[in-house]
Amino acid sequence: MRKTLITLLFILPWLATAQDTIPSFSLDQAIIYALEHNYSAQNAQRDIVDAQKQKWETIASGLPQINGAISYQNQLKQPVSQIPAEFFGGEPGTYQEVVFGQAQSMSATATLTQQIFDGSYIVGVQATKTFLDYSQNNKEKTELDVRKSVVEAYGNVLLAQESVQISEKNKATLEENLYETKRIYENGLGDEESVDQLQITLSTVDNQLKNARRMEKITLQMLNLVLGLPIETPTVLTENLDDLTQNQIDLGLIDTQFNIENNVDYKLAANLNEQRYFELKLAKSRALPTLNAFINYGGNSFSNNFNFLDSGQQWFGSSILGVDLNIPIFSSLKRSASTQRAKIALEKAKTQFTEAQAQIRLQLESAKSDYILAIEQYGTSKDNLELAERIENKNQIKYSEGLATSFELRQAQTQLYTSQQEYLQSMVDVINKKIALENILNQ
Repeated sequence: MRKTLITLLFILPWLATAQDTIPSFSLDQAIIYALEHNYSAQNAQRDIVDAQKQKWETIASGLPQINGAISYQNQLKQPVSQIPAEFFGGEPGTYQEVVFGQAQSMSATATLTQQIFDGSYIVGVQATKTFLDYSQNNKEKTELDVRKSVVEAYGNVLLAQESVQISEKNKATLEENLYETKRIYENGLGDEESVDQLQITLSTVDNQLKNARRMEKITLQMLNLVLGLPIETPTVLTENLDDLTQNQIDLGLIDTQFNIENNVDYKLAANLNEQRYFELKLAKSRALPTLNAFINYGGNSFSNNFNFLDSGQQWFGSSILGVDLNIPIFSSLKRSASTQRAKIALEKAKTQFTEAQAQIRLQLESAKSDYILAIEQYGTSKDNLELAERIENKNQIKYSEGLATSFELRQAQTQLYTSQQEYLQSMVDVINKKIALENILNQ
């Protein structure tokens, strides 16, 4: 007894700590958590930082650049030149072998370059804003997709949990029916077919229960993945399916004023249009001259031994100031073809932009219709479930009194089980259709 108490004293604090670390979420809390920890959301944020760095990379390419160069040469066998010997007082017509210079040499140079004019640089700087806007809009779309995925995954977990509870209840009722029917049959007051019918129904419900339990685990793992948690995390959901569905019914959403410019797909299509416009400007800019200036300073040193780092070593300085002007003259119509292709791409982007606007408006009308239908089906399936429960209950009473056959009872039970699943699915549909409509409205 004493050992048991000591063990409990050690285990209870650990259990309390473990419970504290188990994450629990309402739907809104799950969405907030996922927007920070979801893998796609994290990468979308990194894309914005990357776009900002790329913007500065483009700007910096037109700012002063300084580069250094160091060169060392060691002529292992120096070249020999022949010079008329008469230069040294020798016989005319003869030659003297001479080696010029020293075997080893080193040079060091620093060069400053500055771009003065480059049309492609100007276009590139202008296009950086469009690229940054695209990254921000892509992050917005990613967040909407993550939000939608969380809502769908959250609803699927609740659906699986409700399915388990209903299947367990159905199984318990069937087991009780089967037990009583077997007792009646064993006492010679019933028939074997009634036992078989109930056994068939029980086996079917038992399989459904096993599948529902597997789906409960899988859907929770999928939710954890969307949230950015380890998939085996025992996450707790603090909302139930019925209350969540009631909160998602908002017919006022149908009449919300729609501004297509707030739609993220519209923004991305506009980004593509702008990108193609700057690509055309870039193609045209390649026909313009480029002008760059440079200045350098360096030194050269020569020796027969490697003593270039010695303090007394002599270095000969040199410096150059220059300007480079590059003028495109003729490219065999290559630049012209590139410009024409850019024009075609821009026209295609304009057409796609027009199509995207029509598609968005069509998606909006379809999403509204789907949302209304989901709400209507929810109400219908709820009424149908109440009717199916009454029918099944009446058949239970009739069957126990010998006024209904086992086949009639099985039909009523099967109808009830179908109505239960349709009711659960209708609740999930309301939740999913609403988030789809909200994404289009960018609510």
